[in-house]
Amino acid sequence: MNIDAYLNRIDYKGDLTPGLSTLAALHRAHLRAIPYENLDIHLDRVNSLDQHEIFAKLVLGRRGGWCYEMNGLFAWALECLGFNVTRLASTVGRQSADTEDGAHLILLVHLDRDYLADVGFGRGLLEPIPLEAGIHTRGFLTYDLTCNDSRWVLTCPITCGPSVDFTLRARSFSDFGDHCTRLQTSPDHWFTTTTVCHRVRPKSIISLTGLVFRTLSASGVKERIIKTRRSYRRALCEDFDLKLSESEVSHLWEKAWQRHLVWKEGGSHTPEH
Repeated sequence: MNIDAYLNRIDYKGDLTPGLSTLAALHRAHLRAIPYENLDIHLDRVNSLDQHEIFAKLVLGRRGGWCYEMNGLFAWALECLGFNVTRLASTVGRQSADTEDGAHLILLVHLDRDYLADVGFGRGLLEPIPLEAGIHTRGFLTYDLTCNDSRWVLTCPITCGPSVDFTLRARSFSDFGDHCTRLQTSPDHWFTTTTVCHRVRPKSIISLTGLVFRTLSASGVKERIIKTRRSYRRALCEDFDLKLSESEVSHLWEKAWQRHLVWKEGGSHTPEH
């Protein structure tokens, strides 16, 4: 990895000594600079687990990514800086005890104690939290981390989002290959039916799910519907700071608008992540 290019991408000029303060600062900087997004799926492109392709997309191409790309890139950068990182497989919003872990990648960073880090959940951890059962507050969000036998469960009541549960079994990045393929090709999964972007700001999280633009802050949730292509482009390219061509924006707008009309008529439900 060209670590200088990564640090420039996230506009980080602070201390690089492996430790909690550096980890937290890098975590914040990554979230504020690189949005969570699944737009390539709707541009008929394949999201890869190749680290160099992820680097080219998120760093050189100034795009965002989903969990495998975001946490994959972050883990690689941390390791280049001397951190000890374990990749964990998790499940989001578990529906069955038999569900196989791997739909979400989360990181465990080993310092004076173990810390959970996750820049790839959209509305997840604002900063790392210790791997200790209890209530953890970071910024304007509060998290509840519990452990039952060997399975940990992380929830964030304020966001009303799904829980994330996992064990501490170490995984390699390639272990997520089948899940990566299924999530971007299954016609029944919301990744293939809905565009989504999330970006962390100093005191809020902005989201664009389809054409619904939401701002989550300590004071609650505000939302509005984007109704024009011009406003849609401004949201993607300015609010989320994504480098997209006019043809890409047009392609995404047409798909999102048609889906929005169906949703508006009650034919489908716009999901949350």
